[in-house]
Amino acid sequence: MAEPAHGVVGRIYANLGRLLGGKAAAGVLSLAYMAIAARALGPADYGVLILVHAYVMTVGGIIEFPGWQAIVRYGAQALTMGDRPRLARLLAFAGVVEGVGGVLAVAVAFALAPWIGPRLGWSPTAIAFAGPYSLAVLASIRSMPAGYLQLSGRFDLLGAHSVVAPAVRLAGSLAALLMGAGLKGFLVVWLIAALAEWAAMWGLGAYAAWGRLSHRDLSGGVWTAPRENPGLWRFMLATNADVTIADLSGRLAPLAVGWMLGPTAAGLYAVAQRATAVLAQPAQILGQAAYAELARLVADGDGARVRGALSRAVGIGLLAAAPVCLLIGLFGGRLAVTIAGAAFTGAGGVMLWLALARTVLMAGPPFSAALTALGRPGLSVWANLVSGVGLLLMLPPLLDWLGLIGAGVHALIQAVVSVALLTLCVRSETTPLPDIAARIEA
Repeated sequence: MAEPAHGVVGRIYANLGRLLGGKAAAGVLSLAYMAIAARALGPADYGVLILVHAYVMTVGGIIEFPGWQAIVRYGAQALTMGDRPRLARLLAFAGVVEGVGGVLAVAVAFALAPWIGPRLGWSPTAIAFAGPYSLAVLASIRSMPAGYLQLSGRFDLLGAHSVVAPAVRLAGSLAALLMGAGLKGFLVVWLIAALAEWAAMWGLGAYAAWGRLSHRDLSGGVWTAPRENPGLWRFMLATNADVTIADLSGRLAPLAVGWMLGPTAAGLYAVAQRATAVLAQPAQILGQAAYAELARLVADGDGARVRGALSRAVGIGLLAAAPVCLLIGLFGGRLAVTIAGAAFTGAGGVMLWLALARTVLMAGPPFSAALTALGRPGLSVWANLVSGVGLLLMLPPLLDWLGLIGAGVHALIQAVVSVALLTLCVRSETTPLPDIAARIEA
């Protein structure tokens, strides 16, 4: 008997609830360390700090090769069949591929920093430390254990992990403030937090796998994973492109602001982004929470409830986000001053636009997760390519015309176009809903 859509939605939001506990704590800690760093450094140096971090994470996002979606999708099939060795080999394969991409990303970030830094207005201190800071790329080289935790339903551990980096940044920011360490001190703190974030996720993944997986499961060889999971390489390439393109616009925006308007404007933009992150983070984890359940429906061959479960999940998310968006719109300027100080008053103007964009984008990650679970990640890649990369061409003229507000207007335009395209793609794939099992085999 088919499970009602509301049953799947219930599990999605149960997963979301376990994640949100950690995310809520992380959000509070993030506002605290941002307030300390912004007040200690001022808009210009805080902008440099943000630009150094954004540069490294952008290079990492372009080059790295995360595999968590493949782990959840193909791992769900392995678990359904009770094939533990296949799951272990899939995890090992994804980990090796991700590790190679991570090493390459660190090397490229290190090599390009002396050329990129001066064009973004970095100070000599930041340029000198940008090489070692390239190791911060490792913070995002952790999708293999994250995928396993999702597959295992350990959203409590994922939520706990969310607190690691903000807690380290807060403690380090307090120490840097008391010691008067300046920009270099805060760069060191941000790097330590990134490495802690990386190590903690791998540690939690190992803890969850202890006693459930064994090195003996790898006796068939790691490189048998593509043969055991037909279409694995194609799926990983498509989902990696989707994730890269979806994140690229958000990562490039502060770099574009810094390139055209300078580090001070980048600092103001960063405060506005952080203040509205309360809307962005639930969207991302809603996509994660939904994907695991949608992948199980696909693995079971039960696609009749996919569209209903997805529309309910997105609708609830949008209703929850609307009041927060309204409050940010009404009190954005006061919020920026309260968080970062009077020097950041200029962040209030762009905050409303970013809040509206993030509210619209609440629907994005769940729709992308649905397309991926349906075996059509290429459609999500196409939608994000058009809205994310294609519309980036509008950002420079908007910045030139409207100043910092142009970045917010651009974000809202991108959000509307992205969600509209993803909605059309999901509708075309689920009305009428084809036989999912037949599509996977094809």
